[in-house]
Amino acid sequence: MYIKTLTVSDINKYVKKTFDSDFILANCSIKGEISNFKLHSSGHMYFSLKDEYSRISCIMFKNSVKSLNFLPEDGMKVVVKGRISVYEKEGVYQLYCSEMKPDGMGELYLAFEKLKAELGEKGLFDEQHKKEIPSYALKIGVITSPTGAAVRDIINIAKRRNDKVQLLIYPALVQGANASEDIIKGIYELNSIEEVELIIIARGGGSIEELWCFNDEKLAEAIYNSKKPIITGVGHEIDYTIADFVSDKRAPTPSAAAEIAVFNMNQFLQRLLNYKNMLSKYIENRINGEKDKLFLMKKSLKSYNPLVYITNQYETIDKLRQILNFKMDTKLQEKKERLVKINSLLSAHNPLNVLNRGYSVIEDEHKNIISSIEELDKKSEVKVIMKDGDGKFKFVRF
Repeated sequence: MYIKTLTVSDINKYVKKTFDSDFILANCSIKGEISNFKLHSSGHMYFSLKDEYSRISCIMFKNSVKSLNFLPEDGMKVVVKGRISVYEKEGVYQLYCSEMKPDGMGELYLAFEKLKAELGEKGLFDEQHKKEIPSYALKIGVITSPTGAAVRDIINIAKRRNDKVQLLIYPALVQGANASEDIIKGIYELNSIEEVELIIIARGGGSIEELWCFNDEKLAEAIYNSKKPIITGVGHEIDYTIADFVSDKRAPTPSAAAEIAVFNMNQFLQRLLNYKNMLSKYIENRINGEKDKLFLMKKSLKSYNPLVYITNQYETIDKLRQILNFKMDTKLQEKKERLVKINSLLSAHNPLNVLNRGYSVIEDEHKNIISSIEELDKKSEVKVIMKDGDGKFKFVRF
């Protein structure tokens, strides 16, 4: 038998034709979990559908995307209708989706998102309404199943961290149709007990269906209206419920909720000891500091003691006296020297010194000096001054 050699394009076309002519492949309805979801800027959606063992690549074109009333996300379970064909260029087969709707968990997820959006608009999740979690609560109410692992974990952690803290367990359903009402009753009951400082709502892990009672609107309102702060520890770390968003503090697990609610006594005592040591050290440093300040003040006071000041002023006065005496002596000496010079000058120019050489001075009765014969002839009486005295003489004219 002769077998014709085909090109890659030929074989891809043949495979595509085979797929397209198959009734089942051309009219598929497949359910699975979305992964690797991508909404392209063109409006097309690319993703994979997977189950426990396999996966298939999918594409949904823009025109079909417009008919969706929800936005798909990774992890959603959906039922997809379409056809399986081959993309010739790449030689791969994929599911070309024409319709998509949530499947099981997907419907619950949509209901969860819807309620979350509604309560968010009402402000039930706002941080400003969150009540502060007490740091040292001594009586804590716990709403949980009395037989589940959650309550055992909480009790064990509470005993390990602080055996002085009292736990008041309110047994409640945490799964099923009536669970949310039971939890609400527990919130009201624990709010009526004055000694209760904090409430924990807890449940172990489970599927979204098992945790669905924590997505109840009335329960959310009861948590929001609680006078006591509430910590939720529902499911595992990846599980989120409406109760988690509205509570005052969300813990990833019941054990983590107990860790948050029950303060560690050993750490508390160690903190007190540290504070005591810090306070003692502070007081010691403060006292030493004040002693140093007192010593400096005493030293400063001693330096400015009035007696010391007066003694210093005595020394200052002595110095001033010495300076004054020196200046006075200097000034007097200067004046004496000047006086000697003036005296010498006066002596040199004293007219009386001429009398020592035999001269005399003649004055009239008015002590005017007579310096000519003509003036002398006019006088009848004159006074003659000589070196050893003076005398008056009268003239008798004939």
